[in-house]
Amino acid sequence: MPPVLPFPALETTLPNGLRIIALNTGFPNLVSLQIPVQTGSRNEVESGKSGFAHFFEHMMFRGTERFPAEAYQEVITRAGARQNAYTTDDYTNYHITFAKEDLDRLLELEADRFMNLRYSESDFKTEARAILGEYNKSAADPLTKLFEVQRQHAYTTHTYKHTTMGFIADIEDMPNQFEYSRTFFERWYRPEYATVIIAGDIDPEAATAMVEKHWSSWRPGSGTPVPVPPEPAQSAPVVVHHRWDSPTLPWVTIGFHGPAFSATEKEYVALDFVFDLLFGETSDLYRRLVEREQVVDQLFPYLPASQDPGLATIMARVKRPEDTVYVRDAIAQTLAQAVSRPIPAKRLEAAKSHARYSFVRTLDNSESIASTLARYVRFERRYDTLNDLFETYDACTPDDLLAVARKYLQPANVVVATLSHDPLPQAMTVVPELTAPVHSATAIKTIALPTPSPLVRFKLLFTTGSSDDPAAKHGLAALAASMITEAGSSELPFDEITRALFPLAASFSAQVDRDMTTFTGVAHRDTLDRFLEIALPQLLSPGFREEDFSRLKAQHLNELTQDLRSNNEEELGKERLQELLFAGTPYGHTTLGSISGLTAITLDDVRQFVPRHYTRANLVLGITGDIAPAAGDALKQALGALPEGKPRLAYPVTGNQPHGLRVEVIEKDTRSVGVSIGHPIAIRRGHPDFVALWLARAWLGEHRASNGRLYNRIREVRGMNYGDYAYIEAFPRGMYQFFPDPNLGRRAQLFELWLRPLRPEQAVFGLKLALFELRKMVEIGIPTEEFEATREYLAKNVFVLTKTQDQQLGYALDSDWYGIPEYTGYIREELAKLTAERVNEVIRAHISPDNLQIVMISANAAALRDQLLSSVPATIAYDGEKAGPLLVEDREVGAYPLGLAPEHIRITPLDTVFA
Repeated sequence: MPPVLPFPALETTLPNGLRIIALNTGFPNLVSLQIPVQTGSRNEVESGKSGFAHFFEHMMFRGTERFPAEAYQEVITRAGARQNAYTTDDYTNYHITFAKEDLDRLLELEADRFMNLRYSESDFKTEARAILGEYNKSAADPLTKLFEVQRQHAYTTHTYKHTTMGFIADIEDMPNQFEYSRTFFERWYRPEYATVIIAGDIDPEAATAMVEKHWSSWRPGSGTPVPVPPEPAQSAPVVVHHRWDSPTLPWVTIGFHGPAFSATEKEYVALDFVFDLLFGETSDLYRRLVEREQVVDQLFPYLPASQDPGLATIMARVKRPEDTVYVRDAIAQTLAQAVSRPIPAKRLEAAKSHARYSFVRTLDNSESIASTLARYVRFERRYDTLNDLFETYDACTPDDLLAVARKYLQPANVVVATLSHDPLPQAMTVVPELTAPVHSATAIKTIALPTPSPLVRFKLLFTTGSSDDPAAKHGLAALAASMITEAGSSELPFDEITRALFPLAASFSAQVDRDMTTFTGVAHRDTLDRFLEIALPQLLSPGFREEDFSRLKAQHLNELTQDLRSNNEEELGKERLQELLFAGTPYGHTTLGSISGLTAITLDDVRQFVPRHYTRANLVLGITGDIAPAAGDALKQALGALPEGKPRLAYPVTGNQPHGLRVEVIEKDTRSVGVSIGHPIAIRRGHPDFVALWLARAWLGEHRASNGRLYNRIREVRGMNYGDYAYIEAFPRGMYQFFPDPNLGRRAQLFELWLRPLRPEQAVFGLKLALFELRKMVEIGIPTEEFEATREYLAKNVFVLTKTQDQQLGYALDSDWYGIPEYTGYIREELAKLTAERVNEVIRAHISPDNLQIVMISANAAALRDQLLSSVPATIAYDGEKAGPLLVEDREVGAYPLGLAPEHIRITPLDTVFA
């Protein structure tokens, strides 16, 4: 087989030990720089220092003498770049994507902070509290806690015993670890542990020379590496349960101590195949538990590639506590079969095909290529790690899979970890039995974006969505879309479709918003014909089976009540804000619907909704990739079987403008306080003021970026939370993404501020600070210099925003829907016309600091209400010293008048939200 990476790479090692990998990807304009450093939570060997690798990732943004944090961010902003970092068990990766002309400048910038990082003890303590805020942010997720509990009990010696975040006691003690932080930096941030990966529109030799110019003076470490203690073999099974305080569905996991990652040895690869084939979406067990019996709504394997021997785990979320024993034993029986007979060669070959073709899907832009390289290069700092890995995949046989199963899937090696709110059956306290038991198309409007990529993608955008839900059946549009992509066709049930698509590494998925439903198909051009034969009948001739309807209806209810309402207060607050602002309109409920609405929906409702709304008159087809003309014609011809229908009539939607400040406090058991603030706006893409307001939004709070005003004043200067952002378009699922999904076009939008969770004692101060900064923006405006910097950033960053084929095609469809030119050209042309004066006029015309709906989520709603009504100024206490001007500003913020009366604040019990 040819190498899986089609790009020639230039690899160089500098005399100081720094590794450089440079490659031209063939994609224009952009460059992605990734710098994986071989240190993660695995290296936190000293007692009391867990979580430090992740913490130090944050400290790396604190600046140097040459480039303080503000100057560093100014360079990033002017480059129109998006950058971030992440920490894992084994490594920390710093990444940035930018226009190619800024490569030398950004290499210089990054080299400076890796060699000359500087921060004060006060900065250190401020960041420590931000880390605690990040821990609190994750505390609402039961799965995060389950991983924590599993690892604490699975390991006795190795540092994998703690997660990347670390033990909570160590996190709380971080403000006292200033001196150790310097030791950590000197120990691990050395060139012999780092790799500089440069991928994109570059000359590899010239790029390598730039790295050598800026990085060659970085001195290597002088000490010997601190050894990580090996984990002794587990001698007996481990069973552990964690009770979750809030209502949630039970989780059952069965894990085993497994092999470390290797690109050339077969053990890790073989076990990866075993778990995917036995517990993935094409497995018999998935078909049984998820689709047919519907006792489980999530089932998946988890086998991360780890430097040292890690855990290989099967995860199952069970719908009822009384079914947990049955599900656990079904998993155990499947494991027993894995050690008793080989997996059929045909299924293994299908898995190999899926692995190769699905990998190709990650190669459609320079950032994705570079980030994928970083995840694997970090092991041995070699470009060919991925090529070697796929050679090992291709070499695996059924006997290899059987051998690895027999070695690792043994009773003494098992770790059973469960989590639930309600009590589980007594039988869950014992180890499960792991031994094998005995027994017409041409009229369709089409937007084509040809590219040389072999990955073909098409989008079917129907102008219908949750705003078309009947009054008593909110959630019908979303459920109907799931019944298309997750319930099979009249010819093939869903499990057979999943099996058939697996060797193609192809997918057919749905996204539903207020006014758009988008079906996306993705396949390699070599397999497109077969993919269309399998996938399109799901839309053209749906199966509408009762068992699928029951399964998906229950799944949507769980997504609404568990994943959104119970387990995610950040998205809960944002969705609730939109409900309140658009109550009484077609936008007045979440896309998922309501509990009563979903409960009332019948299969007949779905059968009637689909042909009424999925029609040719309401369809725009988008296609991208290297698709043959005949294949495109065949796709359009097949879509001709859709009902003709009539164009949808889209009436105006007008939100509810608050009069003064209005607050709803949702009472929920949580460690922190989430805050969402906003009001409706009459601005959409295409409006003369849109781009000006879009720029103001970025200046105030660019999503998941550190160059916004709110982020600087709330998170960076005061260390109050994890981040603070602003929006003028709805951004569902924002906590999981850097950029919004395309195909979220709406007739009405909102201005929104999102404050990530605050500590309860700082919640009112944080709210006042956000309102204080908002008022300053409206009344004083954006300074000319900062306007220019933000405009320059956005003019470049818009290319990063639309870097993938999916984004480019999606934005093209959106531009057609809004009636505007190509998106990046539209944005850049309008930005060029702007002045600071014009932007500030637009801000004053459309943004109100006085009339806002506020949603807060708190465990003690009554106490929060009293604080909001109190005339006593809000205060904030710091761990480190702060400058006098900041303390003066704090007093002004604390005294900011909210003007609230008791009738302006409503306390809402959690169980009534989305009811």
